[in-house]
Amino acid sequence: MNHSDLIYDWNTVEGRDIPAGRKVMLDDETLRDGLQNPSVRDPSTPEKIRILHLMEDLGIDTVNIGLPGAGPRAYADTEALAREIASCRMRIRPNCAARTHKNDIHPIAEISQKVGIPIEAATFLGSSPIRRLVEDWTVDHLQRTTEDAVKFAVSEGLPVMYVTEDTTRADPETVKTLYSTAIRCGARSIVLCDTVGHAEPRGAFNLVKFAIDEVVRPSGEKIRVDWHGHNDRGLSIANSLAALAAGADQVHGAANSLGERVGNTPMELMLVNLRLMGLIDRDLSKLKEYSETVARATRTVVPPNYPVVGRDAFRTATGVHAAAIIKAYRKNDVVLADSVYSGVPAHLFGLEQVIEIGPLSGRSNVTFWLEKHGIAATDELVDRIFQAAKQAERIMTDEELLALCGSLAQQKTSVKT
Repeated sequence: MNHSDLIYDWNTVEGRDIPAGRKVMLDDETLRDGLQNPSVRDPSTPEKIRILHLMEDLGIDTVNIGLPGAGPRAYADTEALAREIASCRMRIRPNCAARTHKNDIHPIAEISQKVGIPIEAATFLGSSPIRRLVEDWTVDHLQRTTEDAVKFAVSEGLPVMYVTEDTTRADPETVKTLYSTAIRCGARSIVLCDTVGHAEPRGAFNLVKFAIDEVVRPSGEKIRVDWHGHNDRGLSIANSLAALAAGADQVHGAANSLGERVGNTPMELMLVNLRLMGLIDRDLSKLKEYSETVARATRTVVPPNYPVVGRDAFRTATGVHAAAIIKAYRKNDVVLADSVYSGVPAHLFGLEQVIEIGPLSGRSNVTFWLEKHGIAATDELVDRIFQAAKQAERIMTDEELLALCGSLAQQKTSVKT
């Protein structure tokens, strides 16, 4: 059976905004921008290394391993992560954040030389009129700062990623001036930032297209264009996809949407959407482990209703939903069962549908649960559990259901004796 024939896909009636086969890259900001979230605990070095390996397993292209200029601990963790990448010959490529200042750039060069691998310097500074007013900055000052920082990083042998904060609220002339200056001085990737989550998808598209048409192409250089989005309006994924549609090469994200305020574009959901759109094809069976490992290490939680990796993403106890899923399983068709009541096929991410029992369940839920637990689904037992579920206020736990099974068996034994 061709399962695609069973779903009419309005998403592709007029083609996709991002054509299949287009190379899309991802930069993981969990261990830098993600740790700026005010509620997180800074993970230990071994925890960070474990998270780094999960990023590698998921095929993430690049990773921000810290801001070593922030202090001794940040320096030590950054060096440890860089050394792990080098010693394990990992495919993932490191970058480090730095203000456009020599004091932040020099530690990156030092670590790069110690460890023996290139580390891209992600040099950043504010750009929008509102930020310039607060800081008493002029565009000329920002241009000179950009020139000095990028030239210094290049002289230290570092590849340079040039970043302006609040790009989505910066005027076109400033955007053009600053990025053109950075490219002229040796930057070979530029990052357009929605630092405060201001953008709508159309705005993200317009900004990226402007940067490509007015800055990158006229430069004559091969420049990677990145998008870095925040989720203040809940539009970070939509904005990232719009940025890709406009021609961005790479988008940034962080596990579980960690980051300043309400956080960055969620990395796990970017991976899900890129996989479902046919833009990447890789093993994502460790996606839930990645999300949960970051949550444990940062002492944060993954909400139960969080898409794909949340506890409830593929659980149901509702009779109508469960009945349809169970009927699909009876046809020995996992893909059908994953698709009939889910827009995200669980098996693509190493997960499965879970049928539970609660006050909205039908008898098929009970029968299916018993079969999954190797217990004979007699009419008497099914009826006993079904009646108990109807009186419950929530989904029943496995322990409660097994206790019901045991109490019925015990009653039968007592009657016989």
